[in-house]
Amino acid sequence: MERPRPARLAGYVLLWAALAVPALTADRLGLNEPRPAWQQAAGVAVLAVAAALSRRLPLAAFGLVAALSLTAAPAMFTVSYGPALGVLALLLGLRAGRARPAVLCFAAVGCAGTARIVLVGVDPAPEWLVMTGTLLFGCVFPWLGGRYWRQSRELAAAGWLRAARLEDEARFAEERARLRERARIAQDMHDSLGHELSLIALRAGALQVAPGLAGEHRSAAADLRAAAADATDRLHRIIGVLREDDDEPAPLAPAGETLEQLVARAAESGLPVRWQPAGPDGTAAEPGGVAERLLHRVVREALTNAARHAPGAPVTVALTGRAAGTGRSAGVSVTITNGPPTQESSRPTGGGTGLLGLRAAVTSVGGTFEAGPHEEGFRVSAYVPDAPEQQAGAEPPGPAPFRHARRRVAAGLGTAAGVGVVLVGVAFGWYAYAEKHSVLEPAAYAKLRLGTPVAEVEHLLPERDVNDPPDDRAPAPPGRADCRYYRASGELFVSVDHFRLCFAAGRLVAKDVVPRIGLPGEGREEYEEFSQ
Repeated sequence: MERPRPARLAGYVLLWAALAVPALTADRLGLNEPRPAWQQAAGVAVLAVAAALSRRLPLAAFGLVAALSLTAAPAMFTVSYGPALGVLALLLGLRAGRARPAVLCFAAVGCAGTARIVLVGVDPAPEWLVMTGTLLFGCVFPWLGGRYWRQSRELAAAGWLRAARLEDEARFAEERARLRERARIAQDMHDSLGHELSLIALRAGALQVAPGLAGEHRSAAADLRAAAADATDRLHRIIGVLREDDDEPAPLAPAGETLEQLVARAAESGLPVRWQPAGPDGTAAEPGGVAERLLHRVVREALTNAARHAPGAPVTVALTGRAAGTGRSAGVSVTITNGPPTQESSRPTGGGTGLLGLRAAVTSVGGTFEAGPHEEGFRVSAYVPDAPEQQAGAEPPGPAPFRHARRRVAAGLGTAAGVGVVLVGVAFGWYAYAEKHSVLEPAAYAKLRLGTPVAEVEHLLPERDVNDPPDDRAPAPPGRADCRYYRASGELFVSVDHFRLCFAAGRLVAKDVVPRIGLPGEGREEYEEFSQ
């Protein structure tokens, strides 16, 4: 949500004040060469414009400060505008979505700085190193930090969105599990009651054809058989609405009886069924386990279908065990085979949803299921491993993309930081070397006499002279004289006194003391005795 306008204005003012403080105080503290007041005012005005553009046009704001830094120093390294350069580079990475414009801007600033150093630079090599280090370490590195900050905030927001989505998915999964449990209960009710009603119909059929039964009793048995059949069909239609055949879980409730007991109860009800247990070397399912419950469900559904669709047909239930081998696991197989019907079925042929549910339940635990015509009858075969495992849903994607993005950004930051540290270290080393080797000791300065030939003076002078002489604080040089500046001490990053030696016609014609900033009189008096 966008902040109110007064709050935005206050933010711009605070940002401009923070950027303007170094620009106004660096000269007074002696960290920069003094500049005219109009240059300071112009720099503060440019910083005000940059602060105003920092939110809407962060690239333009950074470009303004980069141009200001290049104008103030060819090497782009100034205490006055260096903090503003780093802050606006950070805001550029934080607020600009695309990286290519910023990279092109950095390249343009580097090219402009190189051209300016070539044209007006005093010592191009170290100045170019300082400019490159400033650009990388003071601009690119803060920009990458801003981009990393931006990406971290976006990843955090995406993480919260993903967490909310996962919570919604968890609620949906819970609701789906609840519905699936209801459907499972309905399926189990259908299988159990359907099986019992089929057995009731078989008993009624057997009672109907029993010898010595009165006619009204035979009629009542026939009505009972028809009512049981109709109840089975209605139960099948009603419960079938609640089923989920494409994703049927394994039943959780125990079967309550073994396979042999199930077959025996069906035989007692009049179904011509024969039980073939596993051999002595075969394995049986663990009592009460998932495999045993699945096999019980398969046998119950197959016996119910045989009683409904093939009345009078002989049924065989065979149980076999399979030992573990190469590429396969140990398990138990059951096969239910029925022959052709010997009586006419009064029930419509159709449905088949029970077999579809069985196939989904068996395959979901790593088993196999087959059902189809066999010779003149029908056969159902199922294999269930001893240690079935429910197929887990696909795991939600982990945080690998986030880690990869963080590693990539961290690698970019580390590379930029390493290159920047190396370049800045090289530039600082060169700066320290150049400054230390341009120091003229006060005692050596005192030995110099006006009119001395250059050849006699050279052995007292240091290897290098100053690259950035304080011309604005020095007196006017003699006409047509070659003036050289030397530092009076080896202190770094502070304003120090300088010695100026002017040569003309091969002789020393002038020697002057240029005091450090803030000491217009004291420094000259301090070396007054050496000017004789």
